[in-house]
Parts: sequence; structure tokens; C-alpha cells
Amino acid sequence: MHVQEWLDSVPAVAVYAVVALVIGVESLGIPLPGEIVLVSAALLSSQHSGINPFVLGACATAGAVVGDSIGYAIGRKGGRPLLAWLGKRFPRHFSEGHVATAERSFEKWGMWAVFFGRFIALLRIFAGPLAGVLHMPYWKFLTANLLGGICWAGGTTAVVYYVGLVAEDWLKRFSYAGLAAAVLVGLASMLIVKRKAGKAQEKEPEPVGAGD
Repeated sequence: MHVQEWLDSVPAVAVYAVVALVIGVESLGIPLPGEIVLVSAALLSSQHSGINPFVLGACATAGAVVGDSIGYAIGRKGGRPLLAWLGKRFPRHFSEGHVATAERSFEKWGMWAVFFGRFIALLRIFAGPLAGVLHMPYWKFLTANLLGGICWAGGTTAVVYYVGLVAEDWLKRFSYAGLAAAVLVGLASMLIVKRKAGKAQEKEPEPVGAGD
């Protein structure tokens, strides 16, 4: 919620830049909340805040593809010593167990690990550097990286955007229904009170005259 409030306070151009930057840095191998930032920005775009969902999805895709490609280059050059260094810097994410799990996934699934890794938080951080360390051919990596980035970034933006529109429309209808119900309850209450008051008045005894 704080992320969404902050994004809502900056211009649309800054939102595009922040989304691309955070996702790009996360794809380099540095743990950042890329998915949270993307979801928050996509939700804002559904609330008529001036953020274009198509531009947002394109920026998120560009950040994912460029970040992963840079991570691939760094991993290819740094090799396994890079993973050891990352393990010391980020032991929660780059522990030996996590690295071994990700490496088995890459050895078993190859390009599919890069593609589906975009949808999994752990593999999203590992994909670029680990593919470089394992010397996956770049054309294979780029193909899977590009398709995965488009499906993940574009798909997430589209789903959250349309869910936000539906939710907003539902809330508006709920508000109108609530208002109508309140008016009906008010009218019914007024009629009931008026009817009871009329009956009470009919039951009151007529005053006796002084000469009777």
C-alpha cells in the first residue's frame, strides 16, 4: 500500500522509469520487490491516474529483458566466484541450497527454466546470472528471456489493470445500490411511522364536552 501511495504521488514518467529500473535491477540478481512495484503501478493505471497500461507493460518488459541480459553477461564473466560472492552478500537468496536448486532446474529444463523462471521469485533473480555462469548459448537465453519477459510483464500488467477496472466498477455499482437501499429504507420507515401515528390518533378517545 505504501508503494502504491508513493507511486501515486509522482508523475507518470517517473512511474514508468521506477518500474523499469526496479525490475531491471532485480533481474540483474539483486533482490528487489519488482513484482510488488509492477502490480502497484498496474493497479494505479486502472484508477485513471494518467498511467498508460500499454506503456507500463512495455517499460516493465524492457526492464526485465535488459536486466536479465546484463545479468547474463556478468554471470558469464564472473563465473562461479560471482555466485559465491552473491551468497555472502545475500545469503537469504543466494544460499548454497538455493543455487543448487536453481542449477538443477537449468540443467533439466534449459530454456524453459529461463522462461518460467520469470514467474517464480527465486528463479527470476537467478535466471540471468546463472544462465551466464552455466554458459547457456546467448541466443537461446535471449529468446526465452524475451518471451518470458513479455508474458510476465505484459500479462501481469493486463490482468491487474482489468481486475482493477472490474473492482472499481463493482464498487461503484455497490455504492449506487447502497444509496438506493438507503433511500428505500428511509421511505419505508417514514411510511411505517406515519401509519402507526395515524392508528394511534384514531384510537385516542374523543374529548368529553363540559355540558355532558
